[in-house]
Amino acid sequence: MEAGKRHLSDEEVISKLRREHDPELFSVLYKRYSSRIFEKCNHLLKDRQLAREFTQEVFTKVYENLDKHRDTASFASWLAAIAYNHCIEYLRSKRRMHYPEWNSRQELPETVAEAEDFDFSELKYERLMGIMDLIHPEEKALLLMKYQDNLPLRLIHSTLKISESAAKMRLKRARARVLYLYRHMYPDI
Repeated sequence: MEAGKRHLSDEEVISKLRREHDPELFSVLYKRYSSRIFEKCNHLLKDRQLAREFTQEVFTKVYENLDKHRDTASFASWLAAIAYNHCIEYLRSKRRMHYPEWNSRQELPETVAEAEDFDFSELKYERLMGIMDLIHPEEKALLLMKYQDNLPLRLIHSTLKISESAAKMRLKRARARVLYLYRHMYPDI
């Protein structure tokens, strides 16, 4: 691969790719982001082989829809949203997990307001990741999109195919659920 292509910004690579249709340009993006996308998929799916397949499928979708990428979000954010969407759609169909039904069956005391002001950075990372595996995959994806990937709310709600107000409420509930479970499992905080 030509060394100059590796040093182009994502936007420059995309612009050139749209003009030249050079597969080597797309490989620049793949090399930059494939390991991150694999980790996101594996984190949600809990299956390394399936995560590898999904990583390939996500990049295929990205390549096929590159003309739909707009400068309103960075390429990395857009790519992450596609990966989350692909995994969530799979989990919804495979496990028939309907979030509203699941949420109505889960015990969650009124800690939503308290969780909003709580500083989660005080919690131990390993414990927090263990708690994340206990919550609904959509809540987990929502928290990861917001706090790990710093995706804007408009991209989050469109990825989850819910309204902005529903995304805000689910985010509050997810934070509250994590705090509740963390305090329940680790009362030493």
